[in-house]
Amino acid sequence: MTSLFTQEIRLPKRHEEIVSQRLKSLQQMKSKSGDQNKAKASQIQAAEAAFKRNLSLLKDIEGAEKFLQARLHPFPPPEVVSLETLYWASVEECIPKWEQFLLGRASYPIGVENQNEAENEEEVKAQQ
Repeated sequence: MTSLFTQEIRLPKRHEEIVSQRLKSLQQMKSKSGDQNKAKASQIQAAEAAFKRNLSLLKDIEGAEKFLQARLHPFPPPEVVSLETLYWASVEECIPKWEQFLLGRASYPIGVENQNEAENEEEVKAQQ
């Protein structure tokens, strides 16, 4: 009987110990969770700062690259730009004549053929 009585006395004490340990564990978990949240927020802030810093560095590098490109390849004179513009305009004008021929859907462009014949005739006259 005494053993049952002693067990009955020990059980509530053991229960209180377990409850106390449980409360300590819960508090530790809560504390760790808070610390983890703070660490995570700190990491997020550091990542955002690094992202902004990287963007700034990238813009600086791009600016330096443009500056160096401009120094290496200065803009051509206006006459060259004008001739280049006229050249590409004439190319775009001739594209419809050649497009079907180059795709294999039409025969050699007649207008261009006459132009080549006229150039050949001029060469022949110049040689004589």
